Amino acid sequence: MAWQQFTITLLCLSLISLLIRYGVASGFRISDVSNISTGFLPSPADGSHHTTMLLPLFPPKDTSRRAEISRRHLQKSPVSARMSLHDDLLINGYYTTHIWIGTPPQKFALIVDTGSTVTYVPCSSCKKCGNHQDPKFQPEKSSTYQSVKCDKTCPCDLKRQQCIYERRYAEMSSSFGLLGEDVISFGNLSELGPQRAVFGCEIAETGDLYSQRADGIMGLGRGDVSIVDQLVGKHVISDSFSLCYGGMDFGGGAMVLGGIKTPAHMVFTKSYFGRSPYYNIELKEIHVAGKPLKINPQVFGGKHGTILDSGTTYAYLPEAVFVAFKSAVMKELHSLKQIKGPDPSFNDICFSGAGSDVSQLAKNFPPVDMVFSDGNKLTISPENYLFQHFKVRGAYCLGIFPNGKNPTSLLGGIVVRNTLVTYDRENERIGFWKTNCSELWDRLNLSPPPPPSTPVLSGLDNPNSTAHMSPSPAPSGPPGYDIPGEIEIGLVTFYLSLSVNFSELKLRIPELAHSIAQELDVNVSQVRLMNFSTKGNDSLTKWGVFPAGSTDLMPNATAMEIIARLAEHHPHLKDSFGSYKLFNWAIEPPPKRKHWPRNYLALVVPFLVVLIVGLSAPIGWLIWRRRQERALPYEQVGSVETVAHEQELQPLK
Repeated sequence: MAWQQFTITLLCLSLISLLIRYGVASGFRISDVSNISTGFLPSPADGSHHTTMLLPLFPPKDTSRRAEISRRHLQKSPVSARMSLHDDLLINGYYTTHIWIGTPPQKFALIVDTGSTVTYVPCSSCKKCGNHQDPKFQPEKSSTYQSVKCDKTCPCDLKRQQCIYERRYAEMSSSFGLLGEDVISFGNLSELGPQRAVFGCEIAETGDLYSQRADGIMGLGRGDVSIVDQLVGKHVISDSFSLCYGGMDFGGGAMVLGGIKTPAHMVFTKSYFGRSPYYNIELKEIHVAGKPLKINPQVFGGKHGTILDSGTTYAYLPEAVFVAFKSAVMKELHSLKQIKGPDPSFNDICFSGAGSDVSQLAKNFPPVDMVFSDGNKLTISPENYLFQHFKVRGAYCLGIFPNGKNPTSLLGGIVVRNTLVTYDRENERIGFWKTNCSELWDRLNLSPPPPPSTPVLSGLDNPNSTAHMSPSPAPSGPPGYDIPGEIEIGLVTFYLSLSVNFSELKLRIPELAHSIAQELDVNVSQVRLMNFSTKGNDSLTKWGVFPAGSTDLMPNATAMEIIARLAEHHPHLKDSFGSYKLFNWAIEPPPKRKHWPRNYLALVVPFLVVLIVGLSAPIGWLIWRRRQERALPYEQVGSVETVAHEQELQPLK
């Protein structure tokens, strides 16, 4: 009986396990630790309203005091503005980021420039501004815009009513305009909410500033009206920012206003901010293929030291350093042929025969080490001193040039491709970390940021402050693309036709996915090729943009931003993809879960357990009976001990 009771108990437990497993397979899931602590599971995914109650594993703790302390700590801790970078050094000569100004927000693409101290955009009243990527800023349409009144701290216009700014650059371009103050938003990736800040409203521009596609400049240098200094002065970010430019094969990248967790292998060097208004480093030596250049180390000790300038495309070295560098590199090139540059107007030094795979450049070109005065060393790869020859496939040119009679060493964006550069202004140092900038958030193990909280706005110290005005959140796109809040969005799809044969296109699918991700301001892991067809030299592809991370749903604001970009005929692809056309963008619900294929083990395993236990019960009972029979006393018939003694018969009476 004991065995039978044990068997029945096992059968009951197995059946309960089967039912629980089936319930999990039918859509129950534990999505939050807080759900466990309260003893409840979320409602089933099939839409029913039944709730399964569980006993908590541990008694709930009183967390009210801890939460209050945490909230106080968060209010005092600066956050950061994570932002995407767009464009490319070779095609555009710069990298841009997107910001939104005003209420309602107006969008602008600005060149990130560590050599500028003013952020400015073209003003609607500008008669001498070029045609740029986005419409001019219209201050009259922003309910939060205020002009910066003239006082002793700024240069004034002719009427002495409003502060002005003027900037001139080495390539002979210039910008002139009025200073204004408004709400600036930093996009969907930013933890930092909208902030009031001073910026320039251009009324005249010349040179490259007039002809460039980008709208204006984001000044990241040191100065009272620098966007970094203003945010640091408000105590909303720490005194630091970081830039990460994409590589030779993929443009784009990332930037952070504020601090980030320092990577373990980041190489730091001192940057003496009192020495120069520019961001400088103390460069001591340059090694090519492990061999130091035969130059006087004092050649790098000019007035400003060695300057890092994100707004400059290439690198410029003193004449003696350039000659030594060029000679050392050419000595290491054994199988390449020197050819003419792509532009006959310049005497570029170019080489062919290296192949078109950028990841294999190190097989033909030597590594270069930059040694700093404190002994730290940064090793850069060939993509950090070469640019692609756009007329000869598999050819590359030196992206480092002589700086004429100027003794200053100037390191532009090419030197820091695929390098996270942290400008730690608080500790007067600059850090370098080689990485893949198109995947920076994943490399830093950063999860998607929470929605930006409403900031406590503080006006600048001038009589023109409008701190009482409520900020406008960063937009998700232009008006006209609203999505009802109750719709669940699983992905955004669109079709892209290209005048390229798919046999050629399929080799460049990763590159195309990167371009789409950068233009739509999403992570490349979210962009997937869903289908394709080809006819002659034309290809039709269907793409899907999926939610970030492991979630199944895309926020409506994010979907609206993506659709708005598609409606504005983004993405802009490289000319090498030929002519292309976007059409039929749409939103799709999340895919229905197929529980059986995903959870069949949850059903099969308990069933097998029940089957095995069910079969073992009668077998066990038979074995038990057999053992009982063997346990009975047994004596052999006819043995001496069992023979009864005969007794004498007694006569009957």
